[in-house]
Order: sequence, then structure tokens, then C-alpha cells
Amino acid sequence: METKTYNQDYVTSFSKQLGEPDWLTDLRLQALAKLEDLPMPRPDKTKIDKWNFTNFKEHTVPGKELSSLNELHEEVKALIDIESATKNLYVQINNTASFTSLSDELKDKGVILTNIHTAAKEHSELVQKYFMKDGVKVDEHRLTALHAALVNGGVFVYVPKNVEVTEPIQAVFVHDNPEANIFNHVIVVAEDNSSVTYVENYISTVENVEGIFNIVSEVFANSNAKVTYGAVDTLAKGITTYVNRRGVAGRDARIEWALGLMNDGDTISENVTNLVGDGSFGDTKSVVVGRGEQKQNFTTKVVHFGKHSEGYILKHGVMKDSASSIFNGIGKIEHGASKSNAEQESRVLMLSEKARGDANPILLIDEDDVTAGHAASVGRVDPIQLYYLMSRGIPKVEAERLVIHGFLAPVVNELPIEGVKKQLVNVIERKVQ
Repeated sequence: METKTYNQDYVTSFSKQLGEPDWLTDLRLQALAKLEDLPMPRPDKTKIDKWNFTNFKEHTVPGKELSSLNELHEEVKALIDIESATKNLYVQINNTASFTSLSDELKDKGVILTNIHTAAKEHSELVQKYFMKDGVKVDEHRLTALHAALVNGGVFVYVPKNVEVTEPIQAVFVHDNPEANIFNHVIVVAEDNSSVTYVENYISTVENVEGIFNIVSEVFANSNAKVTYGAVDTLAKGITTYVNRRGVAGRDARIEWALGLMNDGDTISENVTNLVGDGSFGDTKSVVVGRGEQKQNFTTKVVHFGKHSEGYILKHGVMKDSASSIFNGIGKIEHGASKSNAEQESRVLMLSEKARGDANPILLIDEDDVTAGHAASVGRVDPIQLYYLMSRGIPKVEAERLVIHGFLAPVVNELPIEGVKKQLVNVIERKVQ
């Protein structure tokens, strides 16, 4: 079914069915009207003209509502500390908000955790203030417009001024129906002097599927706020994924990303942090493992607008079989962002002859009084490290495994939820063996 089947009537009735406010229905319809005239994104060095991002049969496929977390698939349960994590947790199965729980203590402080559709109804002005305005724009290209028109899931996290959320908030997006296509929108807002850690998982429990995931996350850390955002994506082989995670940091604010990008299908990932305020700080750490014949493109960008802003990018990738990935790291210092510092490092390990990984470090500097640096390397497992381990009696296969885990550890260790960290280690193990 072509996307154009999703005409004005369909989008209007879908929005009304959800009880959305007029501003959101209008935004969807405006996005739909722009679709045909907008170009597709053009990720550097990756041809995506034959990738399918727009043709799919079902727009919404319900999942079941849970009366207990024990009803979840074993793989999913392993991510959640069921005893204690029921406090601050959102679970979405396909396009259904299946479970939401927030501690009374956080509710009393004004913290909001709810699905994006409920948020649009119950906190309309608040959502409108942040939804595709200062983060990801509707008309950036065809996939952002398609996203805006067809949002069918996602979560809204809001932390008021001066509130520190000490326990992580977790969202788990479960894909367990081969027919499901997901257009998730995530908004995380930390108002002045607040802090929050948000960790999400995308997990497929079905194989042999064909589908589309079009995901947008918008993160706002206002003055002197801190947001730590962890994510592990493990979507199945037949899923074509476009994921755009965008952060906006105010004065003296911090946004820290730890991303485990482990999909088995073709993927475009954009992660941009805009350091708008003076003294703002952005740190992005990501790990990738590519296998089979998948093609992936990862762009990580930190843009400095504020004076004395600091931006760091660290990317480690492992490629095996015939997988190919492009790693674009962009540090941009705008005119006026004096005394800023942009640093980046990309390292790619190749485990087979046909695997391909390209690391492209890019610095765009429009200001004199700044510091900036980059490092990039693409190569095979270091024979000296292997030799050292093997000389201690460790077999070659095990020695290689240890080197790979050590290589990816700087990001894996940043994930703040034990079950999620363990899952990432297991996924890495499975993908590189």
C-alpha cells in the first residue's frame, strides 16, 4: 500500500479517534500536505533510493495491555528489574501503551510519564511547546514529515524545575507482530535545575519480518539541567529504520547520550546535540555491531552556539560478514561560540574481508578562539593484543572476543540500568560470535 493512501481523511479520523487537540491534527495534515514536495534525506556516502521507508500495509497494529509484567516475553522481562522497576516504567507493545507506572513521590513533584497520545490530550500546551518545534522540524525532509503525519506511539517525560529524578525512567518498546510499523515520538524535558536519566529499548521478539520504524526523539535540557539518555536498539533483520535523536541544551545544561545501535536491518541514525546556551555540554557515546549484509549510516553531530560550550563524540563500531557502515562525526562551532571545545573519536574494527566501515571525522569551525580535535581509525583486531592474551594461555577465539568487548566497553559501561547493560553485552556476544 502506497503512503498516499494515508490521505487527509485517514489522518483526520485517526487523530480524532485518539482525541488529539486541534493543533496536533493540523500539524499532521500540514506535514501530509508537504510530503510529496520534500526530498528524502541524503546520508553521506550511503545510497538509500532503493530502501523502503514509505510503503507498508498496516499503520496501527495493537499489542496487548498487560495486567502483569510477568506476561511479557522472557527476552523483554530480562531488561526490567520486575521487583523494583515497576516504579518508573513505560512499556509499549507494537502501537499499544501496555503498561505505565510512576512512583507517587515523583507524581507529587509534578513529574509526568505517559504515552505521547495521552500527553497530547492531558498536557496539550506543554506538548505543543516542544513537539517538533525547536528540536526536529516537520519539514527537514520527507521522513520527518511522514513521521509527523503518522505518529502512532511514543512517550512523554517531563521533569519540573528543581526536581532531581534519582532513579532511571525506563521505556521498553516491544515489536512482537510482523505486521507492525512504528512511528514513535519521544519527548524528554528537564526544566531549569532539574535532572533525569531516561533509558529506552527497542526490541523485536519476531523474526522474518518486513517493516518500517520511523523514530524521532527530542530532548530538552533547560538552564542548568542534566539529561542522561541511554538507548539500546535491537530490531529484527527485515526492519528498515530511520531514527533521529535530537537534543537541545540551554545555559550550563548537560545532555549525555549512551547508544547501543544493534539493529539487524538497514538503518539510518541521526544524533544531533545543539549546544544553544553558554557553558552547555554534550557527550555522545555510541557502539555499533554490523553483520550479514546490512547497510547502516550513523551521523553524530554536535553544534556549538553557546560560548564555553563543550562537545564530545565517541563512536566504536565492529563490522563482520558483508556488513557496511558509514560513521560520520561532525563537530560544528558557530560564529560567536568562542572558547568552545569540540572533540571526537571514531574507531572501527573489521572482523572479515568483505566487511566495510568508513569513519569520517568532520570539523566545521566558524570561530577563531576555540579548541577542536578528531581521531579516526579503521582496522583489524590488534595482533599485539591478541598475542598478549594468547601468550597467557587464552585460545584465539576467546582472545578475539575479549578484545571486542574491551573495545566496546566505554559505551556499554555508561548504560545506567543493569538489565539493559547485560542485554547489550549479550547482543554484542551474539552478533560477533
